[in-house]
Amino acid sequence: MSNQIGQISQREAGNDTLSRARARAAFIPDLLVEASRVANNVFTGWHGRRKRGIGENFWQFRPYVQGESMAAIDWRRSARDDQLYVRDREWQAAHTIWLWVDESPSMLFCSDQAQVSKHSRALVLAFAMAELLARSGERIGWLGLSRPIVTRNAAEKLASILISSPPQTQFPSTVELKGFSDIIIFSDFLDPINKTIEKVGRLARRGIRGHLVQIVDPVEEKFPYSGRVEFSDPETGDLYTTGNARSIRDDYENLFAARIQALHNTATKFGWSHTLHHTDNLASQALIALHTRLSGNPVHLASSKGSSR
Repeated sequence: MSNQIGQISQREAGNDTLSRARARAAFIPDLLVEASRVANNVFTGWHGRRKRGIGENFWQFRPYVQGESMAAIDWRRSARDDQLYVRDREWQAAHTIWLWVDESPSMLFCSDQAQVSKHSRALVLAFAMAELLARSGERIGWLGLSRPIVTRNAAEKLASILISSPPQTQFPSTVELKGFSDIIIFSDFLDPINKTIEKVGRLARRGIRGHLVQIVDPVEEKFPYSGRVEFSDPETGDLYTTGNARSIRDDYENLFAARIQALHNTATKFGWSHTLHHTDNLASQALIALHTRLSGNPVHLASSKGSSR
């Protein structure tokens, strides 16, 4: 089923918005089944989620964000290094978690080294996270498409809304986001990195906690090409031909690695999380890493690499 989903998503790339929406609607039910399977695989270790807020229990230290009250700074913790830290406390009430999946044309890419497209994997992860969060009684919304809902079948309801909506190729308005809410963004983050840094900074200064889940096809990180190769930009249709692809491998891989590091550094700077996931690996690995981030556990799970079986 996964191979079929990946092939369908890849064929969407050359079609118009209406065709893409129809194709997506056709395979979303299969993605929901896959998401449910993935969620059930990790549910054993799911024990609810701690949240920052105005409760009495200490939760975590996080980096101070410019614009916050100076009174929130924990000077004793900040004196240990060159970074200013804020002491967050645990919130006892239901929280709001916003989901958003980038559906731009680049997300439809699926190489012969991956089982699914980036788009399909991102949707599976979003639906699986919605199912896990729903079991914990959280309010869940799809940014730009739905208001937050509290229901056991949140994944199915969000999928139904997505089916009847055009592909979400542009990041939507964030006016609905309130302080002390979380947003999970699933994307390949191939937009200009400065735009992403600016976006993250604006949201962080509003007290919003974010999680960047970077979906990468294996050939995008490890350039396997040699000889004469023609590359096509899925966003613009521009073509680039090289007579010897191997000659640009090192430069390409260095630039791609620098982009990943820049995204990770941006997330760290603003107290957000960054999870790198490869589409030839298990979806459950990324979901476990993301759950750890949402729980506020300071473990190093920035990459969800591992066996694809």
